[in-house]
Amino acid sequence: MSNKKNFVLSCTLTALAVSAAGLLIIGIPVSAKKAPTLTSPSTITVVATGLNNPRGINFGPDGALYVAEAGSGGSGTCAPGPEGERCYGTSGSVTRVDLRRETATRVASGIPSLAGEDGSFATGVQDISFNGLGNGAFTLGWSGDPADRTIQFGAEGANFARLARMNARGKWGIDEDLGSFEAATNPTGDEEDSNPYGILSLAGKRIVADAGANDLLEVSPKGNVSVLAVFPNRLGAMPPGFDFIPDLPPAGTLLDMDAVPTSVALGPDGSMYVLEIAKNGLLNAFIFNDWTGALIRLAPDGTRTEIAAGALFAPGGVAVGSDGALYVTNNSIFSCTGQVLRIAP
Repeated sequence: MSNKKNFVLSCTLTALAVSAAGLLIIGIPVSAKKAPTLTSPSTITVVATGLNNPRGINFGPDGALYVAEAGSGGSGTCAPGPEGERCYGTSGSVTRVDLRRETATRVASGIPSLAGEDGSFATGVQDISFNGLGNGAFTLGWSGDPADRTIQFGAEGANFARLARMNARGKWGIDEDLGSFEAATNPTGDEEDSNPYGILSLAGKRIVADAGANDLLEVSPKGNVSVLAVFPNRLGAMPPGFDFIPDLPPAGTLLDMDAVPTSVALGPDGSMYVLEIAKNGLLNAFIFNDWTGALIRLAPDGTRTEIAAGALFAPGGVAVGSDGALYVTNNSIFSCTGQVLRIAP
């Protein structure tokens, strides 16, 4: 563990409705890398920008769009994480985007967050869901052994791998400890790992996809946690093109891969929308900075159609609006440059 140097990330949160024609998505901070130019200018609109690691997105009972922002960490204690050193802060938030008035407001703030020194690859508020006015719920991620939370970050670390509630005024509080549930039960029987991600609020229960534990959990109003499903590992082939990296297996080698569930939704058994943070694989993303994302419509007959090809850069969440448009968080692993895109039918 170490203490992080003080730093300030200044972001301007903005809601807007402009055509994406010719618009260059803002590059990654610090490293000055650039995201691809948006395509299909007649169908894509940027409706909010200046977001910090925006992840899940959902419409609230008031008709506004709510965005889970994992934050940008802070100047607190630092410790190793999955993508490198990550440091503690309270920069996580939930942002309300009023599409009619074209305003964006952080209605809940000061939420625990971990991120690299440039604010990238944050862990914090991962997703948000509602079951009636004033009854919001969101996940707080972790990604790692739940026991390491307090070992690495002291008492503040216990705020991760948890569920939280939010009322209509944005007042929030941390509730169920899903990390402790994983440590006590470990439903998949492999390494202990918890990263609560997607959440679905239903009458009398909340359903959570834990991307670290590779399971689907049900949480009762009294806080009782039970397992709905586990997602077993599967074999996948090592892709070609990485022979220059020492210690990696040769192309074609079958590797044991985690399922990593990050989303849960209740649908009408019609078309399903699938969002990929890196369509060409995470190896290409981390090694070659290829964070080209993809939004796929999967029809009931199995037909796959990519929507807005080439327009997405590390997308994090998708929601379907009553206007028939799709809303997607973009630049979801970077601070200050996160966006919400509207993709019209």
